[in-house]
Formats: sequence, C-alpha cells, structure tokens
Amino acid sequence: MKHLTLVASVFALLILFSLPTNGQGKPSGVAISIPITDEDAVDGNIISSSGEGYILTSTPYDPTIFGVITEDPSVYIENINLTDTKPVITSGKAYVRVSTINGAISVNDFVTSSEIPGVAQKATINGFILGTSLESYSEVDSNEIGTILISVNPQFTSSFLGLRGNLVQLLRDAGGVYNLSPLSSFRYVLAAIIGIISFLLGFIYFGRVARSGVEAMGRNPLASRLIQLDIIFNLLLTLAIMGVGFGIAYLILIL
Repeated sequence: MKHLTLVASVFALLILFSLPTNGQGKPSGVAISIPITDEDAVDGNIISSSGEGYILTSTPYDPTIFGVITEDPSVYIENINLTDTKPVITSGKAYVRVSTINGAISVNDFVTSSEIPGVAQKATINGFILGTSLESYSEVDSNEIGTILISVNPQFTSSFLGLRGNLVQLLRDAGGVYNLSPLSSFRYVLAAIIGIISFLLGFIYFGRVARSGVEAMGRNPLASRLIQLDIIFNLLLTLAIMGVGFGIAYLILIL
C-alpha cells in the first residue's frame, strides 16, 4: 500500500511539473514597502534614492536607481509604521514602463533610466543600468510608454565598447555607484594605479631628460640643435609611455 502511495505521489508530481506554466511572464522577487514622495508614481515606475527620499528617476544612467514599483509582487513585506508607501522590488522580475527614446528594446538588452520620470530606456553606453529585458519593445512613437518584463538587478556595467563610452563620463558615473561588486572595485583601483604610475613615470623621466638637456646646452652651445632634437624625441617617447599606460587603464575599465 505504501508503495502504491509513493508511486501515485511521484506520478502526480510529474504531471504537475509537465503542465505548461506562464511563470516567465509574472513578477517575481520580494517587494518591500517604500515611502514614495512623488504623487505621480505608478506601477512599473523606476525609483531612485535621494536626499529627499525615494523619487522617480529622471536622469539617464542614474547611479542611485533603487528598484521598481510592483503592485502585484510574489512576496510583499510591508512596514505598517510607514505611510504613503508602495511595494518596490530591488531584485527579481518586474513589469517596467519603457520608451523607445533611445532605440527599440530587444530581448536581453540592458535597460536603464531615462529623462522621462520613472521610465526606462535601452542602455547603449557604459553606466548604471536597471537590469536586462526579458521582452522586446519596438514602438515607433518614442513618446508612447509601454510595459515589458525586466530582470531587475541594478548595477554598473562597462560592457559597451567603442568611442561612445566616454572615459570621463564612465568615471563620473562609477563614482556615484554605492554597490560595486568586488571585481568591479578591483578593476577601478587597478586602472587608477596604472594611470597614476604611467603619469609619474613619464613626468619624472621627462624632467630628468629636460634638466640634463639644459645643462648640456650650457656646457656646449654649439651642439644645442642636436640637444633640442634629443629633448623633443624624449618628450614624444614620454607621451607614448603615458599614452600606453592610460590606454591599458581604459581597457581595464571597459573590458
């Protein structure tokens, strides 16, 4: 009898797991109650943290992205001591309001905040992102706001290559990130060390060459022409050394 019960239980589980599900299309993750200062905040809006509290994001690649308002989360932990709160997911799957203001969104594209308050856009350069799209969105009118499922995981990314990844902007955005992973932190530290060492080596080397060149011209004015050419050559060599160092630091940041 026990064997029959066990077989029946296993058979029932197999049938249950073989049934088609639409879990891919449902929000998942734990939502917590967060007081939102913006009265216009609705389901699917991106929230960022600020000195004034939690507000709708309104800056592309906002380094203070906190999460997404989700009115129908899988699990909701509510703080009854707070007022004017909304359920916010900081990690998991959530339906997010999006726009094609920065191009059509395909599956597995990175998405980030935009200049439209609380609305996401496609990420095309290095910076802070909200997560990865699980659905596509290709509305022709960029003023239209749609909703797609996003795998929410706010983090800084440096996966984009090319000239569009401005180094100064990259460092500025990275400076505003509060939850860098250990690997990302190591990359920034290593890049900074290499850049500083390259600058110091170039500065010290050229300083010595320039000083010795001036002294040589004082001792032998007739050879000043050759000495000047030697100083110029060493200046170009110094710039090349510094350029290689900065180039290596830049590659560490973007690769």
